[in-house]
Amino acid sequence: MSETRYDVIAIGNAIVDVMAPCEDDLIEELSLNRGGMTLVDTERAEELYSAMGPAKEISGGSAANTLAGMAALGAQCAFIGQVADDQLGAVFSHDIHAVGIDFDTPRRAGNPPTARCLIFVTPDGERTMNTFLGASQFLPPAALDDEMIASAAILYLEGYLWDPEEPRSAMRRAIDVARAAGRKVAFTASESFVIDRHGDDFRALIEEGKIDILFVNEHELASLTGESDFEAGVAAIAGKVPVLVATRSAQGAIAVAHGERAEVAAEPIDKVIDTTGAGDLFAAGFLTGYAREESLERCLRMGAICAAEVISHYGARPEADLARLIDSKLG
Repeated sequence: MSETRYDVIAIGNAIVDVMAPCEDDLIEELSLNRGGMTLVDTERAEELYSAMGPAKEISGGSAANTLAGMAALGAQCAFIGQVADDQLGAVFSHDIHAVGIDFDTPRRAGNPPTARCLIFVTPDGERTMNTFLGASQFLPPAALDDEMIASAAILYLEGYLWDPEEPRSAMRRAIDVARAAGRKVAFTASESFVIDRHGDDFRALIEEGKIDILFVNEHELASLTGESDFEAGVAAIAGKVPVLVATRSAQGAIAVAHGERAEVAAEPIDKVIDTTGAGDLFAAGFLTGYAREESLERCLRMGAICAAEVISHYGARPEADLARLIDSKLG
């Protein structure tokens, strides 16, 4: 097998997060899906933006957040995603380059504009996300650099992006390129509603042996397997993927790899400020450990530490020195 240039190359939504604190009453007033992620059109996005208080803008998107965490831990990463040739597209490009991630997908001219996620954060730290997908839905297979994909040890795919036709085709092609090069394919289910819409596709990919590392939370696991009991869900799928990682929020996480099982508790934290990006940063810690051939338990601990850091402040990108944090806790 040829040498790798990247530890991970990811395909995902190129989104700018617009985040603002709010009181619980506003969630009800705007009829928002508290704690969930809802797709919105242009008109609804404008309505919600007008209702937000002072906001913070930072590049986001699930897979891009994971790469930001990995880059902070010293991993070599590249991102593939579609932005428009507009102001938020420039913001996204600047932010992702600034944290050391390679990103050279050409910007798309004209409408729709760059995607944005309007995030309302209530006093308990719960985030309610309203996503306008914009240009990110129009990532064509032609935008892929096959040589670049083949040069990464792991191809990481974001389930959210499976919905629109063009990026779904692009990801299918990327899977074929990665597998032909003997690389690993990691997949995050992203959200239960994505599984409700595309579960048959995901289950087919698993049955065909095209997914090497699967990330789910307990709700997504139930949607994917049809098993409401967590352990029954793990049993239903663990034998079908080489590595299964399942997170359970405050109850920690488990991983099953080639018959071996490891579990970790959630990392203690003084106060949850904002849960945005918790799963993304968990994946960042786990994948970095996995790429370095760390033990299964250490990979989980790295994930838990990264997730705890990101929920201790607003925003889905790490603010503390993750590498130093992990060294101080794990040695």
